[in-house]
Amino acid sequence: MTGGLYHTPPEVARDLIAEINHLRAERHAVILAHNYEYGEIQDLADFVGDSLGMAQFAAQSAAPILVVCGVHFMAETSAILSPEKMVLIPDPEAGCSLAASITAEQLRAWKAEHPGAVVVSYVNTTAEVKAETDYCCTSGNAERVIRAIPEDRKILFLPDMFLGSYLRQTTGRDMEIWAGECHVHAAIKPAMVDQQRAARPHADLLIHPECGCVTSTMHYLATGKISREGTHILSTEGMIRHAAQSPFREFVVATEIGVLHRMRKMNPDKQFFPIDDSISCPYMKQITLEKIRDSLRDLTHQVTVEPELANRARTAIERMIAL
Repeated sequence: MTGGLYHTPPEVARDLIAEINHLRAERHAVILAHNYEYGEIQDLADFVGDSLGMAQFAAQSAAPILVVCGVHFMAETSAILSPEKMVLIPDPEAGCSLAASITAEQLRAWKAEHPGAVVVSYVNTTAEVKAETDYCCTSGNAERVIRAIPEDRKILFLPDMFLGSYLRQTTGRDMEIWAGECHVHAAIKPAMVDQQRAARPHADLLIHPECGCVTSTMHYLATGKISREGTHILSTEGMIRHAAQSPFREFVVATEIGVLHRMRKMNPDKQFFPIDDSISCPYMKQITLEKIRDSLRDLTHQVTVEPELANRARTAIERMIAL
């Protein structure tokens, strides 16, 4: 159990997993885990994926209790889409620096400066911000959402400035971009890309569009400083699909290190290297086996969203899912 992908010693994990499985069956609960969670949590989850996949699974599940192993906005999204279910988060303090970078009040003021603009919010936002939004998106479907909006409409994109910059360059749309960032992805710098490119010239380079290196990487691609062959800007789910299909045997992955666990598990004959071992989200890593056990046992840390607010936020999320 190395590389920051596991947290709990095997002998301790076995007992905790046995307790969790007993409680899961007793409660008729399902466990959802994000790609950035510890390896042992991904291994025991009923579903592992990105924010969109988690939301879709939660909405389709018949289970009365959903345990969301991710950050708080993900549990909120499940509560919005599944108001009849009990949604639990093992640690209510598992927040998100990107979601915290804009408030509903700030968004309302920004909208007032651009009347008639279409608001597109990355799913990494609070329920209050989603309620002020026209469309939600994930990194996986953001470009599709942008292209679905009539070309004569200005777009306000929030809160991630790196993903927004990437979308503006790829679509050529008239977009205003909020100056927010995920502090983990923003820590991925062009120098890391250069170092890994030099160290592993034959590896496929997979870059998440939230990364601080995206704008410079796109410039490098345009000028030929980085070869387009073997360089891919992809969502986490896009990375996972690409790695499974690619003839490459080595991959450098520029996103949170938790996704390496699923990649290695699905492709045991290939090698995956983090862009840097430091790219780990402390909020995601607040979720542990002990906290999952306690949450299921005591039904603690329930996440709810006030019905009127949930109804407004649900429209933007459902538009995202429809696309």
